[in-house]
Amino acid sequence: MKSFVVKRSIAIVGHKTSVSLEDAFWKTLKEIAEGRHMTVSDLVTVIDSERQHANLSSAIRLFVLDYYCNQLSEHEKRDRSREALAEAV
Repeated sequence: MKSFVVKRSIAIVGHKTSVSLEDAFWKTLKEIAEGRHMTVSDLVTVIDSERQHANLSSAIRLFVLDYYCNQLSEHEKRDRSREALAEAV
């Protein structure tokens, strides 16, 4: 499966900039923004304000990766709690 990089314009604090991301990252970024009741522009503004040294496209990719790693970690914690409760019963 080929992943195409898509370049989109986005407003960050009222300034337009272009960001190049694979379509899967755009889709996921939109889902995360919707889950937080934010626009994609607002979410990218937050990501931009918190990034360290990476360019914006890289910062967005790392944000998405971190978001899903945290979700996996939370699932693992819940699974361990369930297992501990089952063993205690």
